[in-house]
Amino acid sequence: MIELTAAPATLPAGQRVYAVGDIHGCLDRLVALHEMIAEDMAVRPVAHTTLVHLGDYVDRGADSAQVIDWLINQPPVPADASVNVMGNHEFMMLSALAGVDKEAPSHWMTNGGADSLLSWGISRTVPPTEWASRIPRQHLLFLRDLEISHHIGPYLFVHAGIRPGVPLHKQSRQDMMWIREPFLSSRANHGAVIVHGHTPKREPVVQPNRIAIDTGAVLGGALTCVVLEEDRLGFLQS
Repeated sequence: MIELTAAPATLPAGQRVYAVGDIHGCLDRLVALHEMIAEDMAVRPVAHTTLVHLGDYVDRGADSAQVIDWLINQPPVPADASVNVMGNHEFMMLSALAGVDKEAPSHWMTNGGADSLLSWGISRTVPPTEWASRIPRQHLLFLRDLEISHHIGPYLFVHAGIRPGVPLHKQSRQDMMWIREPFLSSRANHGAVIVHGHTPKREPVVQPNRIAIDTGAVLGGALTCVVLEEDRLGFLQS
């Protein structure tokens, strides 16, 4: 049974959110975590559930293509709604595939892109102009349709964080996908509790204004899911 403790905000009764941190091509951990979520839902049913993935599905791990395929083909989590947020690594990948910025392919490659290409069966010898044509169209559409942020009750789900002092409706895409400081050290009330990944830590971080759940799955740590319900939270890890 999941251990629940006090959360920094309160969801309406009957709502539960499962939010998953940075996956980075770790398919086995994702499959195991989805099975744990489904089991928790079966043991502790609730009126409405939302499954959120906080981005960085690709790069560094061995199974980026397989993670995308798994997410597209309805993983075994019977949630009422599923939300997939864009991470900075998906942004780098899409920029590299677009062929507009000449520096984008090399930037992506130095940040784990080579591992992702290999998962699609694309070798280093293939020129960047051919990459997009060798990736399944449904995978490209999945990446392009990712959300930048998602609001549920008192929580805002983004990949990296937000810019302190800027109203939530005026936050930039760049900050929500890339920011670290001054967000991480801010103790300000942001108008919502920010649930994010992007900056790996050994354990989840729970502050009054944010919850961080990138626990470095691709670095040998766990893949973490925060479970939010009413005024409580808990964690599942694989």
